Amino acid sequence: MSAPRRPSGRRPPVIVLEALRFLVVAFFAGAGYQIGAGVGDDDVLGGLNGTAVGVILGSGLGYVLGGVLGRTTASGAERLRSNLHATSAEDLVAGAIGTIGGVLLGAGTAWPVFFLRQSYYAFPLFAFVCVALGYVGFLVGVSKRDGVLAMFGSRAGMAPQPKPAVALPRVVDTSVAIDGRVLDVVRAGFLHGRMLVPTPVLAELQGLADSADDLRRGRGRRGLDILEALRREPGVDVEVLEADVPAVPEVDAKLVRICLDSGFALLTLDTNLAKAASLAGVRVLNLHELALALRPPVTAGEDVTVLLLKPGKESGQAVGYLDDGSMVVVEHARDRIGKELQVTVTSVMTTANGRLVFGKPAGAGAGSGAGLPRRRTGT
Repeated sequence: MSAPRRPSGRRPPVIVLEALRFLVVAFFAGAGYQIGAGVGDDDVLGGLNGTAVGVILGSGLGYVLGGVLGRTTASGAERLRSNLHATSAEDLVAGAIGTIGGVLLGAGTAWPVFFLRQSYYAFPLFAFVCVALGYVGFLVGVSKRDGVLAMFGSRAGMAPQPKPAVALPRVVDTSVAIDGRVLDVVRAGFLHGRMLVPTPVLAELQGLADSADDLRRGRGRRGLDILEALRREPGVDVEVLEADVPAVPEVDAKLVRICLDSGFALLTLDTNLAKAASLAGVRVLNLHELALALRPPVTAGEDVTVLLLKPGKESGQAVGYLDDGSMVVVEHARDRIGKELQVTVTSVMTTANGRLVFGKPAGAGAGSGAGLPRRRTGT
């Protein structure tokens, strides 16, 4: 099939073309009047004096050239519209602001050139400096778009692009501190910046640490230890947020209110809290969703269908791959290379080169995985 044809440019309105033509006609009629007035009031053609002949000829020439110039101008404007279609309004506004600033800077810098004796040197030098700095200002304005628009904010009718949740200061809830996996996420380089621990969270952890129940006491102390370990991590700035909402009794509701009032993101492992906060309009970083996204594609005891592609290193082994590229090593299946085989996963190992899955043909010996979920995969 041939590629679909792009629609042609929109035809400019007739009133625009006629308005442009009229302006050109008026210009040339004025030019003809001035030229004809220089000839005098003597009859030039059929009883018409020089002024009338100049106006008539100028108007005719303007009518012809006006149509050409009008269509050329309209088509040029249409091409400009097509070229700017992929450019955002924010880029245009920031670039215009930068251009104006550059031109003003150039004019303020180059105006002494008009003191030159040779005036014909002055204007080209002045224009060169203004154009050069105007272009530099345009480039700077576009490259620093968010900062330029932030200077005007809502007053200009255009707010800067919203920051992603990961770039905002994060309010840490109790579940994150107690779980402790946040420390591994930080050390892996996926979390950094400001982490805020509100006083209600500290009070809740302190209450757990002082509990008479051994389990609750251990969880509270672990949470306090994790916060202290986070404070010592490079790239993380842990701060105690002196904020409370006395009118709200529950800690989770306090955190949602604090995030809404301050524009912070919420870092949590509590799925129910994450859903409630999202519905309230809070930006949420849910570590539980991150853990689910990184979970192994298969688990021990699960049955998968694998296309065996080549022999393994050990005797009797055959190798296939899951859809995500994980290698599957199947015992006692070398004679099935080139065929699909139902495989029961026996173990999953994570190595420096990726995930390695070991399995055996389904139904081979005890624990064949009968009644377990089956998953079909291949190359």
